[in-house]
Amino acid sequence: MLVYVRGAGDIATGVAARLVRSGVSVVMADIAVPTCIRRTICFCEAIRQGEVEVEGIRARLVQTPAEALAITEAGDVAVVVDPQAKMLDELKPAAVVDAILAKRNLGTTRDMAPVVIAVGPGFTAPVDCDAVVETMRGHFLGRVITQGSPQPNTGVPGVIAGYGKERVIHSLAAGVFRSDHAIGDIVSAGDVIGYAGDTPMVTQIDGCLRGLLADGVQVIEGFKCADVDPRGDTSYINYISDKATSVGGGVLEALAMLTDVFRG
Repeated sequence: MLVYVRGAGDIATGVAARLVRSGVSVVMADIAVPTCIRRTICFCEAIRQGEVEVEGIRARLVQTPAEALAITEAGDVAVVVDPQAKMLDELKPAAVVDAILAKRNLGTTRDMAPVVIAVGPGFTAPVDCDAVVETMRGHFLGRVITQGSPQPNTGVPGVIAGYGKERVIHSLAAGVFRSDHAIGDIVSAGDVIGYAGDTPMVTQIDGCLRGLLADGVQVIEGFKCADVDPRGDTSYINYISDKATSVGGGVLEALAMLTDVFRG
């Protein structure tokens, strides 16, 4: 079974990991210059590096649908630059999963594949997808919705160790992002994490820098550039988050509900 995942950031990677471990082949599509910050656990990093490994699963960048299919047959995740989903006609996946997490629908429709599953706000089942998975932290995280929409985006990050919006660092101006830090660094409140052009960004809290935008990405004012984990455990940078794992489980459940692949 082949599933085409739109997006290859941290949540999409959690989805792909659970699918691959369940025996599903996965092709992931992203933009040419990905803007993910949790880069140590994002398959979209294959676009920059050519190949990455997350929790023992390898992802490789390919250029064509034929190459993508060959990679998945070898048991790896294929990553393509295909933001408009132009490869669907050749790939003919059994399902499409929109895990872009744009908080709105960027063009996914129910006719893209026999089964279409969406992740997060901006979708309504069964209008533009067959099912949508809740991404809001809390009681309903990871639940499958087949009638209706998930909770609307609040713009406030989930609370970890008592911190919510303080965890995330946004650019204060437009410019090219750069940083002298690396993911995994331990930082303290007041430290400069990076720059948008010449404008510095500082962290409000102590913790482990678990997310950091790649150098050279053009950002606008208010762009999410970094994430500080107040728990301070550097090992977490190597693991898919609890949220991404939960959402991935929801997608896997939806796929089982809507197809016969797991029924033999």
